[in-house]
Amino acid sequence: MGTTDAQRNELGEFLKARRAELTPGQVGLPDSGAPRRVPGLRREEVAQLAAISADYYTRLEQGRFQASAPVLTALARALRLDEDQTAYVRGLVAERKGRAPRQAPRPVRPQLQRVLDQLTDAPAMVLGRHMDILAWNSLAAALITDFTALPRQERNYLRLAFVDPDVRRLFTDWETTARTCVAYLRMDAAHHPDDPRLAALVGELSVKDPDFRKWWAAHDVAHKTCGTKTLDHPVVGALTVDWEMLGCTTDPDQQLMVMTAAAGSDSQEALHFLASWSGPAPSRRQNQTS
Repeated sequence: MGTTDAQRNELGEFLKARRAELTPGQVGLPDSGAPRRVPGLRREEVAQLAAISADYYTRLEQGRFQASAPVLTALARALRLDEDQTAYVRGLVAERKGRAPRQAPRPVRPQLQRVLDQLTDAPAMVLGRHMDILAWNSLAAALITDFTALPRQERNYLRLAFVDPDVRRLFTDWETTARTCVAYLRMDAAHHPDDPRLAALVGELSVKDPDFRKWWAAHDVAHKTCGTKTLDHPVVGALTVDWEMLGCTTDPDQQLMVMTAAAGSDSQEALHFLASWSGPAPSRRQNQTS
């Protein structure tokens, strides 16, 4: 299946958002200093930098035309796109073949659940498409929230960060965490733009949180790879954990997220205490609970 209308429209909105962030001086163009009707570069300035016609570029922004690979390369250079942003626009125009993507996530394999269960001193969970939480170990539940108490459709990492006040308070720098998660979701959307689950999640959060609406409209993108979180837990207090995303070879829609603390640090001791405090409660999988 080829590029969809949704993907072409998203490419146009993404290009518009990126040019709004640049000034003529940043890209080596003369600036008269006269007030501009809209912030950032004009369409014709982007076209000039990319060596394409203004009409061609206008059609791209309006979702009326599909960009070729050479044009995307020129636009990425003109708009100073970083590696993640360039990968995003290439994903939007990539040829898609075969059947439409499935909507229901596959169950987490028992072997992967066993890996989670045996990580007794590291919070870990399996994230699916759009950051749905598919499986977790007991320490992840103790650190973040009791996932078993949530209906299946509410077990979503991004959703919890925005609508659950206890989870929201957990992140010391909530705004940075939340904005980054929105960028991850936007990156995922390039691969499944017509997914009704994505539409439902974006619709719910747009209604419930003005910050989400603003950050989703900014069209920022990023890949989930690794990072550091500083938390303020109600039981163990402040702690810092590093997180890594590990791909699942049997299902590209699933990723294992593992959180660790530096050896001998106060944060590692806090995780050890939290593990003993929470007890050996069994971990649960999405397909085991409603």
